[in-house]
Amino acid sequence: MVKKKILIFGATGQIGRHLIRKLTKNNYKVICQTRNIHKAIFLKTSGSIGYIDIKEAKIFDYEKISELVDGSDIVINLIGILYESGKINTFEKIHTLFPNFLSKMCKKKNKHFIHISSLGVENAHDSKYAISKSEGENKIFENLPTATILKPSIVYSVNDSFTTRFMSLLNFFPIFPLYYGGKTKFAPIHASDLTNIIFQVIEKNIKGKKIETIGPKTLSFQEILEILSKCIDKKRVFLPLPFLIAKISAKILEKLPNPLLTVDQLKLLKYDNVSSKNNINNFDLGIPSEINFEEGVMKYAYNWREGGQFSIKNFKKS
Repeated sequence: MVKKKILIFGATGQIGRHLIRKLTKNNYKVICQTRNIHKAIFLKTSGSIGYIDIKEAKIFDYEKISELVDGSDIVINLIGILYESGKINTFEKIHTLFPNFLSKMCKKKNKHFIHISSLGVENAHDSKYAISKSEGENKIFENLPTATILKPSIVYSVNDSFTTRFMSLLNFFPIFPLYYGGKTKFAPIHASDLTNIIFQVIEKNIKGKKIETIGPKTLSFQEILEILSKCIDKKRVFLPLPFLIAKISAKILEKLPNPLLTVDQLKLLKYDNVSSKNNINNFDLGIPSEINFEEGVMKYAYNWREGGQFSIKNFKKS
């Protein structure tokens, strides 16, 4: 028996794929919005058969989005971008205007709205990414005080764009730069732990709160890089990089089709990404994250080790 129908925006991302499995396994029907149904057809196999519908709609198409919201009980927005491209995929449109549009619609149609933002964005006043995220949060609560906003630290899994990118880079560079001395702190959370928090928010009907979603341990940027190096069985030297040189390199790297680092991302690395005293976190709600960062990464790090799944390290473990 279907409990409720849940509309997900951004279902094809790493969080979306984990969430679909969790929800459908627990008898929730999932409606997945996508801009291109042909590229998202793989979602049909991401959860229980008969519990997944894929609907094609552009995010600012009022009539189609209105129809999708009408046919759901809960709306979840997972859409976010790490860098801007063109006139459409801008931080303002994706992180501010779309959440504003969606929360107004949920208010009008009396739907529970769950939005995934980012931890620490209210402190990064010089980052366009952070400003757009923070403004999006403000717009949501102005429109719909009963909305729930989740603010995760770094979210990682085999499908992420953080650990996988850095493991690729660590494979090639024996000497690796440390931005801001590698001292910036993070509380990485595995995608499945974040998915469980979202699930519990739905099950417990938690509304009208900002929830900081963090992993079980706080790590510095240097500690994260050291763990990733260990996971791929590489010994690397880490050297602090002066900000001016880091900024010049970021300006070069952001010109790539899929930027390895942008100037805006460099600015973000200056700010700690850990739980504050301003909001409650998942531990306060009795929903602890359980996956240790190193253990979580180790499960898929063999993809970046010599020999892959047949590496000597894997044989030693078995």
